[in-house]
Amino acid sequence: MTPAMRQPPERTARRASADARAQLLGGPILATLLRLSLPNVALVCAQAAVNIAETYFVGRLGTDALAGVTLVFPIVMLMQMMSAGAMGGGISSAIARALGGHRQADADALAWHALLIALALGVGFTAAAWLFGPGLYRLLGGQGASLANALRYSNIVFGGAAFVWLMNSLANVLRGSGDMRTPAVVTVAGAVIMIAVSPLLIFGVGAWPGLGLRGAAIALVAYYFAGCAILGWRILRGATQVSIRPLPAASRYFAEILKVGVPACVHAALINAAVGVTTGFVGVHGAAAIAGYGIGARLEYLQIPIVFGLGATLVAMVGTNVGAGQLERARRIAWTGGLFAAAVCGAIGAAVAIAPWLWAGMFTRDPEVLAISARYFHIAGPSYAFLGLGMAMYFSFQGTGRMLWPLLCVSMRIATIAAGCTLATQVFGLGLGSLFAVTAAALAVFGALYALGVWRYFARSSQDGA
Repeated sequence: MTPAMRQPPERTARRASADARAQLLGGPILATLLRLSLPNVALVCAQAAVNIAETYFVGRLGTDALAGVTLVFPIVMLMQMMSAGAMGGGISSAIARALGGHRQADADALAWHALLIALALGVGFTAAAWLFGPGLYRLLGGQGASLANALRYSNIVFGGAAFVWLMNSLANVLRGSGDMRTPAVVTVAGAVIMIAVSPLLIFGVGAWPGLGLRGAAIALVAYYFAGCAILGWRILRGATQVSIRPLPAASRYFAEILKVGVPACVHAALINAAVGVTTGFVGVHGAAAIAGYGIGARLEYLQIPIVFGLGATLVAMVGTNVGAGQLERARRIAWTGGLFAAAVCGAIGAAVAIAPWLWAGMFTRDPEVLAISARYFHIAGPSYAFLGLGMAMYFSFQGTGRMLWPLLCVSMRIATIAAGCTLATQVFGLGLGSLFAVTAAALAVFGALYALGVWRYFARSSQDGA
């Protein structure tokens, strides 16, 4: 038996974490970026599979059940975006910068404070859903059986909101230390088990009739509870570069996470608001226009988790190198990730611009809706490259710990949509195509401003360092 084989698992895992950190600081940029992002891409695919499978199973319960879950879904997605990519990015960024600066004690303290934040926000989401959920779902159009089903599902799912926040926070503690593999393995394995167990809980087995919609909610909560237990156990057993132990709460650690996490949560909310503002203008043209644009917006939303697969790695790589004072390498990482994401999202946009039926045909056969969605993709599809560029740069900004510029970028996107659509429809009297052109222009502004911000940040940082 070799000396390496005789080493305990904890020491082997710590050595692997140290090797990962060395790659973040000195490995080939594109190769390291792609290799570390592969587990995140698998994670995104697994989460998408969970959402698709749940929609399929719930759909078999009837229209009212599907309508009820549809009312709750945007709020669940917002919570997942905030816990995984927004506040989670703040956690990952803070830990990466601490480790990059060889501040191990700070990294451990940040991990503990991340859990305190996750618990507080989880409890907050639970209280908000229980108190304001009924009014919100009515505002979204819920009534009768669909409203009852929405509450039946929502009360259970948000009753376990703390598990969602804890699992995503623990995953980002690991990502901040360069461990992308463990969160991905846990998520993918959990997704496979959940997809297998969900129909048993929903429809029953043998003489047991199942729990219906409550079964779907319980399966989702159980998935996050199990993820918390496994990720927490791995960190507590000392098999990672960061450890968690109770400490007196300190405002400076909260501030280090929240200075990225809070603006990132606002950023996530504004991303949703941009689509909402556009929908309001499109809705004047009727139900077919809403449906056609909705098909396009669904693909636009899909770009965000696609870029997240790359972005979670960008947070760790940029954050670690900024913390280590390697600003030139951090700049090259940001641009490499941004251009790669632009190429991927641009290719998707070009594909649907050329053949819109590849996407739209999966959701409708209505000729009018297909024609409107095709028109949207012809006009807005090519601008997806700017969306990919901007979202990748957003994750790089999380790595730097500077979040004012991202808020400016997304605010300018909304302002462009509001002003452009108002001018097009109320001043010049233009039609639906002009709204799609404004959408494309807003994405171009979004991506261009992000590119300017990254150039500006590193130019100023280099001057300050000199």
